[in-house]
Amino acid sequence: MTVVWETIEIPYDELDEGIREYVRILSEGGIETYESCEGGPWKNGKGHAFPEPTIRFSGTYATGFRALSIALYHGLPVDALRRFWNIVDGEPVGPDWEMTFAEKAPKKFSGRTYPYYSRKEE
Repeated sequence: MTVVWETIEIPYDELDEGIREYVRILSEGGIETYESCEGGPWKNGKGHAFPEPTIRFSGTYATGFRALSIALYHGLPVDALRRFWNIVDGEPVGPDWEMTFAEKAPKKFSGRTYPYYSRKEE
């Protein structure tokens, strides 16, 4: 088996504007995010999934602290880092990571960036 690394394009324009730059910074640092929301109210079945800006990602114990390190290095306003389990069919699944922020992201966040690669088996 040969392992080839390829760059993956993330559809940033499809993300909430108030979380987009935070996701970009973490992703460029090698954190594989899978859910994000800029935060806001939820009324009558419409609105945001989280009350505050939130990014969820999978990974090991070390991944959470690596994500925190990347976020703090770039000056992101991290409010909390949590380990959580979802309940699926009555059983806990996980754990995964959740990072929340004290404020929404500006349109463009300057700072050092890292290349992001994913593993593709051929």
